[in-house]
Amino acid sequence: MRQKKEQLIITFSTTTEAMRMEKFCLEQSLPGRIIPLPSEISAGCGLAWKTDPEQETLFSDKLRQAGIEWDSMTVIKI
Repeated sequence: MRQKKEQLIITFSTTTEAMRMEKFCLEQSLPGRIIPLPSEISAGCGLAWKTDPEQETLFSDKLRQAGIEWDSMTVIKI
């Protein structure tokens, strides 16, 4: 059985913002990937960005600078 580990999950209210996030992160070589929204979290969009929890400050700073809007940043075990 796969061991669950803590992950930072960034949620979005629209699919458009999730896609902007994916494009931005690929261009900036930021770690993580788009995933389906985990059932433990509710959000307006069915997509989320998953990355390591220690990246929270980096992502909040970078996303503010890029003008990308997100709903929440939550650390959960998945």
